[in-house]
Amino acid sequence: MKLLKSLSSLSLALLPFAAVQTQAAVLPEAQTVTKITLAKKPTSKPMSIAYVPFYQRYYVADGGLAPTPGDNEAAVSKSQVHVYSAEGEYLQSAKPGFDNRSIYFNQASKQLETVTYNISSNAGFSPNTGIFSLELDDKGNLTEASKDVSGFNAAFGDSSTIPTHNHETNLYYAKQGRSNLVWVIDLNKDEKIEEIKLDLKTAGVQFDDITDYYAAYTGIKGEELAVLDVDHKAVLVFDIKGKFVGKSALPSTLKLRSQNHIAGLGYTNGLFFVYHEPEGEFGTFYGFQVSDLAK
Repeated sequence: MKLLKSLSSLSLALLPFAAVQTQAAVLPEAQTVTKITLAKKPTSKPMSIAYVPFYQRYYVADGGLAPTPGDNEAAVSKSQVHVYSAEGEYLQSAKPGFDNRSIYFNQASKQLETVTYNISSNAGFSPNTGIFSLELDDKGNLTEASKDVSGFNAAFGDSSTIPTHNHETNLYYAKQGRSNLVWVIDLNKDEKIEEIKLDLKTAGVQFDDITDYYAAYTGIKGEELAVLDVDHKAVLVFDIKGKFVGKSALPSTLKLRSQNHIAGLGYTNGLFFVYHEPEGEFGTFYGFQVSDLAK
């Protein structure tokens, strides 16, 4: 009888743990779903990637390369955006004129949009900063025309942040540099509306192991935020409150470099993208599925 009681108590004690295990759908090992080998040299460094389902195309946005003071040039970034088919075939490049940090498809507005460097004007005001929609023609090619979505906003914090977007709430998530902090931004307010602290201790990492400026918004309930652990080659998944949910290991053959802390990242089409610079002449974007619940 005592043995039966002990076993029953043990089973009850394990129930919460079992429930957590069943709810978590993070894959222990990330699955490679797609690869996009860059066919054209980046104008600076590939910052982010977006997928537009209407045209079944990927858009890779470079960052940097605005004219320096005294260049006698228009204050327009030379950075390009490169277009690839869903199968990874190179199709087109264009220069919309922005120092891109984050590019994404806004499912609410049905527009391809970009968030620029220094949207917060934390490094001093500069032209062409903010959020802009990039015009596409009826085939999905970039026309180089754009429209304002929002001007600079101090709520984004770090000038180098690579914000991600929740189209259902129209909120942005801006990872702050060298920290575990993700700021939540409503474009109608000039201060952050919330600060999420990622539980790095439970995840077993330090702030300098993970990406400085990027936290993906996945849209998966209970697994809303994901960051790249550069030092341990893994994607770490957290819920919307910052609680650690699980880790998805990346292939050991990936050679991540210091620039992966600040560039070459994206979450689109249900995949977490990581830029692998050593592969191919100009590098390759890997698209990983890190959760069973990803669509």
